[in-house]
Amino acid sequence: MSTLEERPRLVSSIPQDYTKRLMVFGGRASMELAARIARHLDVDVGEVDLRTFSNGEVYCRYEESIRGADVFLVQSTAANEAYGMTPNDALAELLMMIDAAQGASAHRIIAVMPWYGYARQDKKSAPREPISARVVAKCLEGVGVDRVLTMDLHAGQIQGFFHVPVDHMTAMPMLTQWFMDQAFTEQLVIVSPDAGRVKMARNFARKVGCHWAVMEKERPAQQVAEIGYVVGEVQGKTAVLVDDMIDTASTLGAAARTAREEGAARVIAAATHGVFSGPAYERLAYEESGIEQIVVTDTIPLRPNAPDNITVLSTAQTLADSIRRIFADDSVSEIFAGENQLF
Repeated sequence: MSTLEERPRLVSSIPQDYTKRLMVFGGRASMELAARIARHLDVDVGEVDLRTFSNGEVYCRYEESIRGADVFLVQSTAANEAYGMTPNDALAELLMMIDAAQGASAHRIIAVMPWYGYARQDKKSAPREPISARVVAKCLEGVGVDRVLTMDLHAGQIQGFFHVPVDHMTAMPMLTQWFMDQAFTEQLVIVSPDAGRVKMARNFARKVGCHWAVMEKERPAQQVAEIGYVVGEVQGKTAVLVDDMIDTASTLGAAARTAREEGAARVIAAATHGVFSGPAYERLAYEESGIEQIVVTDTIPLRPNAPDNITVLSTAQTLADSIRRIFADDSVSEIFAGENQLF
């Protein structure tokens, strides 16, 4: 027997049975939403120690092994008064969670950001301004995120700030279904508060089965809106003001007043993200705004003492379905029949 024949036969690969693991963790800005998502996935929320030191610095440590797992980190970069979180705290905490997951040998790290903070600062509106939405994208990629799952971005071009995949969800199906389930006596008309949301209003109206209109808006200063007139017919109808978000409610309040002046019988508002910062609650109270109902989702936790006319729909099922498909490497857009890009 030759020396060559005595050598063991080499193989090009080593077979190994490998079972993928899905784990869901919640940041303190979205802990309740993470729990709802986990219930739909039939898993427990992962244990993670999240703290803020006395000097304001954020601390993170996973309390269980995440080695080799697909880790989904649920955190809207928004304020949560219950945990004393500001949007910047939430962003810093998410970055720490991603870095810790990378150091703990997670297989894939997916940031689930139902509300993408800084989304309105998506371009330079004046010289010497940052493009803050791009800064957030760079930070997420810089610490090692593998994928981002978000919902109803304020501007579509934010997806282009990333080199990693971005899965864009929309709350339109649940919002339109809510209106179809109601028994309105007057005919509905979907109203866009400005020209930038015309496509959203048109798609919304098509799904609900009614007409749409658009308002002419000017913004003389940041977070100040002036509505001029309505292009379309709202006389004697239920005007549904649709937008992606409600922040200080200056735009929504002005739009509601204009709709009533144009003869709308009732005014209802719908938006994915209820930011409700500053004087929003006072402006949206029915006595002040004349808006009978404001329908939003749970992408951002409500501050305490919300007005009675605010209704919150849960996005947990939609996000859970998306997470399950990402984990299985299936198509996410099939959930929305390819209609999850509304821009």
